[in-house]
Amino acid sequence: MRIKPDHEKLSYCGRIDRRSPKEPVFVYPCTSVGMRFTGNTLKVYVRNRSAYWDNYLGCILDGRQTALALPPDGSAELEIQVEQKEKAVHELLLFKRQDACHEMTFLGVELEDGAELLDMPEQPERKIEVYGDSVSAGEVSEAVEYAGKEDPEHNGEYSNSWYSYAWMTARKLNARIHDIAQGGMALLDGTGWFHGPDYIGMETAWDKVHYHPELAETSEWDFSRYVPQVVIVALGQNDSHPEDYMKEDFDGEKARTWRTRYGAFLRKLRGTYPDARIICCTTLLNHDPAWDCAIGRVVEELGDAKVTQYMFRRNGKGTPGHLRIPEAEEMAEELAAYIKKTEGWSDTWKG
Repeated sequence: MRIKPDHEKLSYCGRIDRRSPKEPVFVYPCTSVGMRFTGNTLKVYVRNRSAYWDNYLGCILDGRQTALALPPDGSAELEIQVEQKEKAVHELLLFKRQDACHEMTFLGVELEDGAELLDMPEQPERKIEVYGDSVSAGEVSEAVEYAGKEDPEHNGEYSNSWYSYAWMTARKLNARIHDIAQGGMALLDGTGWFHGPDYIGMETAWDKVHYHPELAETSEWDFSRYVPQVVIVALGQNDSHPEDYMKEDFDGEKARTWRTRYGAFLRKLRGTYPDARIICCTTLLNHDPAWDCAIGRVVEELGDAKVTQYMFRRNGKGTPGHLRIPEAEEMAEELAAYIKKTEGWSDTWKG
């Protein structure tokens, strides 16, 4: 029995290109589709386009997580082993482990004849949105033996958004998440590491569904489709490349320009989400504290009581490599506790 992607009992979350309802495209990490079903066989149909690295689809079936290898380009039929149980009800979550190193089109699933697709629980009313880089995307998070160390050599196999501090925080808050995170991304075009040498920054990508020019034509996002109560802005980590001007000359022209543009970005978010709490931060990944000072100055000058800065206990000095699962957990614990203390948490956030 073939289940098409537009079936009403499938449960989606994420900034998804759904212009073609039977071919939804997953671009961002943490993007997911969930389902409950009966029967003991399962096949998943996908199409993948890769820009770099090996690509994998995240799969959690009945609480057990696996990674399914995707073809670098083209369609695939992925057979998932289902534990054989009589009259069993299974729960499945398929999710994008990686950022826009690839885009994946979900083409549906196939169940055995006589199987049934069941209702999913209602999604939480709480919603968060994260704007960030590789740490927010969970890049290299599964290389746990390298906690506190530089990254090992890899080709995408250790990246898993499920273990990003962003998704961990959402789960602790019982909240949905849109994770607008891309490895190497800085705030400004022409800086950071993403899509070099023609670097693309968050200023360009933040309001897009597709933003990687090698994978698809750029397209705009309809912000009415998802309105978060909390927005996390975790930028300032990759902005020191190719020049760490905030460290070298805090009051220089380039540093002042960055602060002006960062403030303008926050005002864009405020205009988009008039009622949201906006939390500005960086991460445990090593960086010069001048960037946190710059963020703090912008937040103070903005004078918006609902825009704050959060500094982690080991901010900017936790690890020289990407965050592994325990380090992401550390960030998520702190961030979730901070969000829970914000005014209006228990009154306006149901679920």
